[in-house]
Amino acid sequence: MNGRKRHIVVDALGLLLTVLVTAACVTDREAGRTLLARLPQQHWRITLVWADGGCTGCLLDFARNAWRIALTVVRRNDDAAGFTVLPKRWLVERMFAWLMRSRRLARDYEARTDTSETMIRWSMSMLMSRRLARREH
Repeated sequence: MNGRKRHIVVDALGLLLTVLVTAACVTDREAGRTLLARLPQQHWRITLVWADGGCTGCLLDFARNAWRIALTVVRRNDDAAGFTVLPKRWLVERMFAWLMRSRRLARDYEARTDTSETMIRWSMSMLMSRRLARREH
């Protein structure tokens, strides 16, 4: 997306729980507050969230105090050189790859962030419904 960031929360299977699309200038910490505030509204039983290195500092305290969510930051090892697979981070990257198969999301057609969020939800619902309808051989 040009000038936008996608912030998502997925479950252990990599299925979308909630999404937030912001301007590119919004930091991960700022977006994380809004994203964590959305999470308990629909998924009130979630108590553990893994996040990338951008979600540090006061966001950890905010998640614990305001929402009773244990926010665990998945960091890259300082000794690692080149590409390394980070635990739990690959779930999010895999979900982004699934979403990019949707032609509408491959380009930034949307003018509004709420429309972009809706298109992400729509694409994920198509993906999940295809999996549910798929017959086992």
